[in-house]
Amino acid sequence: MLKKRDLEECQALYPLMTHSDVFPFVRQKANSYEEYLFLTKQTMEAEERGELISRTILDEWQNPIGTISLYDLNDNIGFLGTWLGKPYHGKGYNKLAKELFFSEAFFELNIDTILMRIRSTNIRSLKAAEKLPYAISANEARSNLLQTLNSSGTTYQLFEIPKDLFTLYTLRQTTEKSTNDLREA
Repeated sequence: MLKKRDLEECQALYPLMTHSDVFPFVRQKANSYEEYLFLTKQTMEAEERGELISRTILDEWQNPIGTISLYDLNDNIGFLGTWLGKPYHGKGYNKLAKELFFSEAFFELNIDTILMRIRSTNIRSLKAAEKLPYAISANEARSNLLQTLNSSGTTYQLFEIPKDLFTLYTLRQTTEKSTNDLREA
């Protein structure tokens, strides 16, 4: 479902990224295939330097369908950026990719907090964030950060995913699965 980024995936990802329902909300916009190759290479190099974490989202047949990244890493905190190609919207890939990515970030890469800044006009992403049981609104708790983000002229909503809340969610899911397995046995 997730893999490290590589240049081979660009041919499949670029047309998905440029769809009019996706492109406005992509952080690293490329206006040509060559530019997308260049940005992907820069992303891979930045990950090697520890500046970000980026993965390709795959469907069940291992086809690239989007990306998920943690940008602006500082003090074990980073900003999430995710996009899926239009044909994959509403099929559950987003939630699954986030859970796998968060598990890797929190439990393998020692990230403490993941922040999501979502444009107020991006209704699809706002609704998706509100459905995550481990995400909390950070508009008040991080009001200074939100004010800085909104000073660019774009209005954002800020969400936070703390490691401890995601850990509790993961434990609850494991417990519920174990309980259900025992009931079925």
